[in-house]
Amino acid sequence: MKSKLSNTSRVLLLIAAIGLVIVLFTPIWRIELSAPQYPEGLGLTIHANGLRGNVDIINGLNHYIGMKTLHNEDFFEFTILPYCVVFFAVAFLLVAIVNKRSWLNILFISFVLFGIVAMFDFWRWEYDYGHNLDPNAAIIVPGMAYQPPLIGFKQLLNFGAYSIPATGGWLFIGAGILSLICVILEWRKNRTLKRNFIPGTAIVVTIASFLLNSCNAGPEPIVTGKDNCYLCKMTITDTKYGAELVTKKGKRYKFDDIHCLRSLVKAKSIEEKDIKDIYLVDFAGDHSLVKTGESFLLQGDNIRGPMNGNVIAFKNKDSLKAIARQLKGEETSWDKLTK
Repeated sequence: MKSKLSNTSRVLLLIAAIGLVIVLFTPIWRIELSAPQYPEGLGLTIHANGLRGNVDIINGLNHYIGMKTLHNEDFFEFTILPYCVVFFAVAFLLVAIVNKRSWLNILFISFVLFGIVAMFDFWRWEYDYGHNLDPNAAIIVPGMAYQPPLIGFKQLLNFGAYSIPATGGWLFIGAGILSLICVILEWRKNRTLKRNFIPGTAIVVTIASFLLNSCNAGPEPIVTGKDNCYLCKMTITDTKYGAELVTKKGKRYKFDDIHCLRSLVKAKSIEEKDIKDIYLVDFAGDHSLVKTGESFLLQGDNIRGPMNGNVIAFKNKDSLKAIARQLKGEETSWDKLTK
C-alpha cells in the first residue's frame, strides 16, 4: 500500500496553508443588524484577535435591554485563536512536506474537530449573550431572548440580525474543503486504504451541506401572535392576508398584509437586485406560502386586509374563482400591482 501523497494533494495542502495565514489578517465572521432607525445598518466583525465594527453603538443599544457589553478582554478565545490558526497553517505545510497519507488523515480529523468545537463555543457565547440579561434593565420583554443566529437571519424585536462567515471564515472553510478533496483523492488512488477516517469525511460533508443550504434559504412559516409585520410593526394575528420577502443573503421580512409588502417593494426600500424571492400566503386551504410567479391574485373593494389591503392570493385558480364569486373581485397579477 502506497503511503505517499499525490502532487495534486500536496499543492492543495500548500494552498490551504496560505489561506490560513491570510485568516489572521481578515475578519472571520460578521453579524449585521438592520432596523428602521439605522437604514445603513450596523456591523460587527469577529477577527482572530478581537472585535471590530460598530461595537460602541451596539453596546449602547444592548444596555437598554440588559445584554452584556462587548469587550475584547472578556474573551479568552481571542488570546488563543491566533495561535490555533498558526498551528493549523504550519500543520498543513508540514503534511505537504512530510508527504505521508497517515499524517493527512490525522490533520483532516483534527481540523474538523477544531471547527466543530469552535462553532459550539461561538453558539455557547451567543446563547449566554442573548439569555443572560440584567433583570434591572430599562426595557424588559417577558420571555424574550436576544440570541443572535449562528448562521443566517433572525428577527430580534425591531432589529434584523444576519450572521455569516466573513472572508477569513470562508478561507477557513475552504481549507477544510481542500483537505476533504485531498482525502478523497488519496482514497481513490488507494482503494485498499483502511476507512478509519471516513467519519471525519462525513462530518465535513455535513458541514459543507449545512452552509450551502443556509446560503439558499427559503421562506419561514409566519407565526401568529409572535411575528411582527416588518413595515407597520403590528403583531401578525391573521396569516391568510400575509406575505414574506426573502433576500439573496437569506434575510426574511414578514408582512401581515400584501399591501405592506407592495408598499415596501414599490418604494424600493429593498433593492430589486437583492431580492431572491417573494411569497404570498394562500388565502384558502392551509395558508401556505406561494411564490408570486406561481400564485393567483384577487383584488376587490370587498376585501379588507389588516392594513386595509384589497388583495389576496391563491395557489390555484379554482380557489380564486370560488372566492371571487363571493367577494366580487377581479383577478390581477403581482406585476400589475407593483407597476
